[in-house]
Amino acid sequence: MSRSSPKRPDGKGPAGRLAGLSSSGPSQRQLRVSEEVRRVLAELFARTTFRDPELEGVMITVTEVRISPDLKHATAFVARLGRTDVEAVLPALKRVAPYLRTQLSHTLRLRMAPEIHFQPDTALDYAMEVDALLRRPEVKRDLDE
Repeated sequence: MSRSSPKRPDGKGPAGRLAGLSSSGPSQRQLRVSEEVRRVLAELFARTTFRDPELEGVMITVTEVRISPDLKHATAFVARLGRTDVEAVLPALKRVAPYLRTQLSHTLRLRMAPEIHFQPDTALDYAMEVDALLRRPEVKRDLDE
């Protein structure tokens, strides 16, 4: 006796729990884990004194974390408070990433803590640039018409 999987109502493939998933965006689990990683990293940057001299007295904000579908890699978007030179501290952040990963593993309830990669967050710079463009006299004139 052969056992076949149930079909979707339109007859185009298997029905079931995983049949309707699309790869258009992150899953709910990815979103939950990435937000938890962001929260923990923000707390670590707020209260931890790093042994790296380049990070001494540097205020870092974690604006967003994106995590891979397998939860093994996390990309943290960072910015410096009141400064635009976050690229200068990226090598130092890369050096302290193993320490941060260890701290994540102690805090998060995951099988494996994700490997952390840092990227500068340029969203605020981009928004300020767009705002400056919209305030230009020739653009204002076109918007008012």
